[in-house]
Amino acid sequence: MIPASAALGRLIEGNRRFASGFRSRGSLASPERRDALVAGQEPFAIILGCSDSRVPAEIVFDQGLGDLFVIRVAGNVVAASQVGSVEFAAARYGTRLVVVLGHSQCGAILATLEELQQARENRSRNLRSIVDRVRPSVETLLATDLRHDPEALVRQAVRANIRVSANHLRHGSEILEQLIQSDGLVVVGAEYSLETGVVEFFDGMPDAA
Repeated sequence: MIPASAALGRLIEGNRRFASGFRSRGSLASPERRDALVAGQEPFAIILGCSDSRVPAEIVFDQGLGDLFVIRVAGNVVAASQVGSVEFAAARYGTRLVVVLGHSQCGAILATLEELQQARENRSRNLRSIVDRVRPSVETLLATDLRHDPEALVRQAVRANIRVSANHLRHGSEILEQLIQSDGLVVVGAEYSLETGVVEFFDGMPDAA
């Protein structure tokens, strides 16, 4: 089992390589690595990220087959299935780091802000379920001066949504709460910049990181 702090260090170093344009050869999927994983897996980090095609976790963290347990959903929102997936990986594989990975200019955030400012008719019930999960984390921002600064509003909304999702994982599951309290599980929030390729970890960071 890799401690959360060591796992976080591996992600930070991997992202540094990616953002600099120097991916490691070890991150490539070799036949030998594929064969070695047939018998089982030991992912060192769980990533709950957005489904956006520009933010594939294995690539932006420069990791390979078997390294990351990745859950992707538009807006990196947390519903029962996402909580269950995190519980499964943490309990089954002993993975002790969970990262909620959002990103700049998130389409789900933009759609939610548009909905709050001007409701749309005939929106799919399924799409609305995503908007409704993002809504509580961003609607209070519209009551501040940020409503006059669209770019700043989106930036703050992205981070607010990441914090809400991370807190949901920390406090919305008895299994995860127990692992946090007694077994070293750490849940952190991070934002990937589409512009620079850099991931900034900003929420729930362990003191030693």
